[in-house]
Amino acid sequence: MRGDCICGEIAFEIVGSLPKLYQCHCSLCRKQSGSSSNTGLIVAAENFRWLKGQDKVSSYVKETGFRSDFCSLCGSVVPNPFRDKPYVWVPAGALDDSEPLEIVAHICLASKASWDHQIPAELACFEDMPTLTELITLVHGRS
Repeated sequence: MRGDCICGEIAFEIVGSLPKLYQCHCSLCRKQSGSSSNTGLIVAAENFRWLKGQDKVSSYVKETGFRSDFCSLCGSVVPNPFRDKPYVWVPAGALDDSEPLEIVAHICLASKASWDHQIPAELACFEDMPTLTELITLVHGRS
């Protein structure tokens, strides 16, 4: 599956089986996405590659470790390394809509927006951030 930024100067590809999606409802993800949550997937680093424009990626990192990478030309959020793990966080909105993807979890619900009422009860729900290991296991379907 491929993806890119709004202006098309940055492009990337994910190979292999795609993990499932999660939505984070924390205030940082809401601000980053401009919406009620930020939908993303966590891809094994060996299954991710830049096709072009990696030199146009700018980064902002908070002292807490929250990281936002974006196109320096159009401002679109783009993939970034997932902390110190061998994974890459990919914003689902940057993907070409060519394959069906499934949301399996909602995280950081304790800090969701007061107007956010669309949380399906049948999915995994976490009031706070699960451990990184727990989240990776959940989206990759491993037990």
